Amino acid sequence: MAPQYTIRRMRENEVQLAIDWAQQEGWNPGLHDAGTFYQADQNGFFVGELDGEAIAVGSAVVYDEWFAFCGLYIVKPGYRGHGYGIQLTRARLEYVGERNAGIDGVVENIPIYERIGYRLAHHNERYGGQAVRKPFDARCIRPLSEVPFSLIETYDRHCFPAARSAFLHAWIAQADAEALGCLDNGRLKGFGVRRRCVEGHKIGPLFADDLEIAEHLFRALQQAVAGDPIYLDIPENNPQTKKLVESQAMELVFSTGRMYLRGQPDLADHKIFGITTFELG
Repeated sequence: MAPQYTIRRMRENEVQLAIDWAQQEGWNPGLHDAGTFYQADQNGFFVGELDGEAIAVGSAVVYDEWFAFCGLYIVKPGYRGHGYGIQLTRARLEYVGERNAGIDGVVENIPIYERIGYRLAHHNERYGGQAVRKPFDARCIRPLSEVPFSLIETYDRHCFPAARSAFLHAWIAQADAEALGCLDNGRLKGFGVRRRCVEGHKIGPLFADDLEIAEHLFRALQQAVAGDPIYLDIPENNPQTKKLVESQAMELVFSTGRMYLRGQPDLADHKIFGITTFELG
């Protein structure tokens, strides 16, 4: 009998498989990514199985009626080049429907994504270095748990194409993480989250009104992990971000192409100093 290939949605306890494969690919996922990612869309994680064996995974997280984000796309070595991945992608795009969708694609695969319909908006770049203790203005820095969630959600919406309340709640409260905001006279002027990863820590998102506030948040988030590896994924379309990583002598690790199916969303790009994740946008 010919092998039977089926595609279905992952259950919550299966999302860790995609995270484990991401680790094997060298993507350095967060220790709690499976649980927090799942909160973004419990129908958005797919697995392709060949005679019951998982050989391909991918996500299509639908945030609202207009926007989705696709990621975590991996075909198991030995099964690549046989069309299993494109079948999984078709299933994910069917779920996306008429929404705009974003991806952070591997640069060398940009032509492949263009054939599917995505168009390059800009590049995102991962920078890595060593966490350091540097002075920061502590007068406005507060744990995000002390900031009204409505302020966090409103600020996030300026920097992300859709509301993502359930995900934000989980992301801010995850274990082995720190979430800080800059609160000035009741006004939130930026926030950031640091989470522990397989190697070191990633900071994301890092949103701020300007470079100065971003730098204070960036420094504050490193205090407790000084000496450990630290990573920040910056968007190329905010030139101020380069000053942030250069001030700490961080080095480029790799780059992705941020692409969209139906055009680049209108966001406060000048406030985005670090994206949340390559997997979920």
